[in-house]
Amino acid sequence: MENGQVLHSSPYVEQIDKFAVSLKQLAKTFLKLEEKKQTFSEEEIDEMFACVREEVCEKCEKNSWCWGENYIQMYQMGYEILAAVDQYGNELDAETKRKLMQRCIMAPRFYRGMLDSFHEARQNMIWINRIARSREGCAAQLDLFADMLQNVAKNLEDSIFTDERLGKRILSQLKRKGIRVLSMHFLVNGEGKYELHLTMRTWKSEKIPVKSLAGTLSNLTGRRLIPGKEGAQLIGTDYTTVVFREEPSYYTMSGIARIGKGCSNISGDSFTMMDLPGGKRGVALSDGMGCGQAACRESTLVIELLEELLEAGFPEKTAIQMINTTLVCGREEIHYSTIDLTVFDLYTGECELIKAGASSTFIRRKDQIEHLTSTSLPIGVMNSLEIDSVKRQLTDGTYVIMLTDGVLDALPVGEQDFLLETIIKGTEIRNPKELARHILQQVLNWTGKEPEDDMSVLVAALWKCRK
Repeated sequence: MENGQVLHSSPYVEQIDKFAVSLKQLAKTFLKLEEKKQTFSEEEIDEMFACVREEVCEKCEKNSWCWGENYIQMYQMGYEILAAVDQYGNELDAETKRKLMQRCIMAPRFYRGMLDSFHEARQNMIWINRIARSREGCAAQLDLFADMLQNVAKNLEDSIFTDERLGKRILSQLKRKGIRVLSMHFLVNGEGKYELHLTMRTWKSEKIPVKSLAGTLSNLTGRRLIPGKEGAQLIGTDYTTVVFREEPSYYTMSGIARIGKGCSNISGDSFTMMDLPGGKRGVALSDGMGCGQAACRESTLVIELLEELLEAGFPEKTAIQMINTTLVCGREEIHYSTIDLTVFDLYTGECELIKAGASSTFIRRKDQIEHLTSTSLPIGVMNSLEIDSVKRQLTDGTYVIMLTDGVLDALPVGEQDFLLETIIKGTEIRNPKELARHILQQVLNWTGKEPEDDMSVLVAALWKCRK
């Protein structure tokens, strides 16, 4: 912190942390409830026998003999039937069927009764396990959400500060410009970059462009501040909140090239390019299961959820875990999708590559090409998801090239990486969109036939800002 600046503790931060602790306790409670079942309990088996006795054996002339002095043999016969059904299905093996015919004069009805009771009990077990699985998913979501709240609380506690002298100077300068300030908050992130949140309005009916204030605030703070893209661009007579942030040192440009299976206009691959909080920029690819409309719906859903969570400020891995849990718990059938996410820190030039079942990524620097792979599963398969991630420090003019598996699969097995590196090395194209088109076209030229899968190439380039 600089002279005159003091970290500010807020009661709201403490309350957020309390919410997080409560959510974690709730998640633990969810996990302590009824667990998944693998076998029938003795009570459930007794219930099966009771149903058969009532529905089949009640009016049989041998009832008292079978369930009296020979009840042990009847129970043993019932257990053998259940074991045979569990192993062979609805058709009994010859030996179990022979024993049943010898022991029971109503063998067909007895067998059908045991079969009905077994299937009813098994269906109950399926529902119990499904509920337990959903409960595990809910517990995981709650735990992730609690972690995020704790992270937010810590970041707020470390970032909010006060500077009375600077605050008075800002109020004075804005008052001269005809602006009344209702509230003012200073924040500094982990890299020491400033944010200034101002809620203000004009004294008169005239409107003042937000950009015209950036120079004044930059001079007062000694840092180059720019207004956030998400806020108002004009200050009027109604109070509005505007966020001013330090200008990033880098910027990105991105481009996409894609084609559907069989040259279809509909692709099962979806993508996004988005501005993220904290001076970050994200690009993502998602490959839905299969191809066509169904795959397009799946990958589009994943990308839309990812955009919603990341733009709201959720940590990248937390967002992916929450999407995975939603897809696993929200449906009976498995519909998986991959996620290939690259997040650029525009202040430092560092990027994080995050993959869940995604294909290879290539990083093209001026003198070399780096190839990154992943062994993780796609989302939507299992509650527990391992996410691969790696960070790289990039320099001015570095390109990150992301692909869906349709591109790699179109090339000969064993030569895919070498051929793609050769294609990327063999061009001086600087425009990301043109580079993406070039790579895709070269792969299509190599195969000499229509695509057998959806194919997408996304290129993002990082450049230093020229001031």
